[in-house]
Amino acid sequence: MTFQELNVTPRLLQALQTLKITTPTPIQEKAIPTALEGKDVVGIAQTGTGKTLAFGIPMIQRLLESTAQGLIILPTRELAVQVDESLRKLGSAFGLRTAVLIGGAPIHQQIRMLQAHPRIIIGTPGRINDHLQQRTLSLNNISILVLDEADRMLDMGFAPQIKRILAVLPHERQMMLFSATMPNEILTMARSYMKLPVRIEVARAGTTAENVEQELFVVNRHDKMRLLDKLLSDYKGTVLIFSRTKHGARKIKLAIQNMGHRVAEIHSNRSLGQRKDALEGFKSGKYRVLVATDIAARGIDVSDIEVVINYDVPEHAEDYVHRIGRTARAGQKGRAITFASPEQKREVQDIQRLIRFWIPITKLPELPQERPLAPRFAAESQARQPLSTGPRPFRRFQRRR
Repeated sequence: MTFQELNVTPRLLQALQTLKITTPTPIQEKAIPTALEGKDVVGIAQTGTGKTLAFGIPMIQRLLESTAQGLIILPTRELAVQVDESLRKLGSAFGLRTAVLIGGAPIHQQIRMLQAHPRIIIGTPGRINDHLQQRTLSLNNISILVLDEADRMLDMGFAPQIKRILAVLPHERQMMLFSATMPNEILTMARSYMKLPVRIEVARAGTTAENVEQELFVVNRHDKMRLLDKLLSDYKGTVLIFSRTKHGARKIKLAIQNMGHRVAEIHSNRSLGQRKDALEGFKSGKYRVLVATDIAARGIDVSDIEVVINYDVPEHAEDYVHRIGRTARAGQKGRAITFASPEQKREVQDIQRLIRFWIPITKLPELPQERPLAPRFAAESQARQPLSTGPRPFRRFQRRR
């Protein structure tokens, strides 16, 4: 299948060829023709499958035929910036201006972008609502709405803000909703706000990327850092590590620095500039290792991540799919390694039930000695200790009798 067979116009075909994008992915094959007809779409596809162009190509083509605008809502700043970069590359040949509305960035610059009458507005729910409240943004001219990573937005508590945005949009509009998983909240939203949506599913909800080799280490909590030390010595490529908490991500980052690796951290406590530096540095090779929380996971689009390490088992089983989807992108191979303590049996079973796959358990290797934090890292770690002390409670798995 070619983009020409999907009814993409010659002008857009030329722009795609210039970007060396020649073969549509499965989600693009199925979504583009339907979206070009103006139909509402619910797309289910795992991360790294080309969803941005699946909605971006029909949005740009339909906007070129009108004077209307498009709106794309995403859960994180990083994703918004990433989508903007992709659409600007494609739309620059046609003079299509975009505006990115995200928290942490100067609002007066965003107001200037809006005053320049952008054809595509890309943003996070909170900042879009800020502009609506300040009357610096009007959505009266929106004809196409995209909710990308919709499941994550609902997980992050954005449902009330999304509903406020939907309430002020024109009644006659096209709506496209993309998600890697399909919880009941998504189905409810589709029924409430979409007109006879066409459901497009290139992989069943919970399906992991094809080329990811998964493995599980059952390891006591106090041995996890030593196992991480061993793995970072064994794997020489780029490594993405997930922590459940911001404080945990900070501790892991300092420990990895102490091991002598180039590492950055990305989570909601970091400023927009710091998050940008971490992500760009990881992409360019300045940092070999990136430590992240789930809230930042969706914006990490790096094509050659060798290993994803779940230092902490994710709180929600669906997050496992998104985490390991950061590797094995664009047809490449990758590896996903999860650390689980013996009492986390239920959490692991929840993940295996969702992905319909038994993750093989790997025998623990001989672990190196624990490295004491160098004085400068120890001081920094101590300075950032939270006010409350004491162990965090862990939900133990009770064996059914």
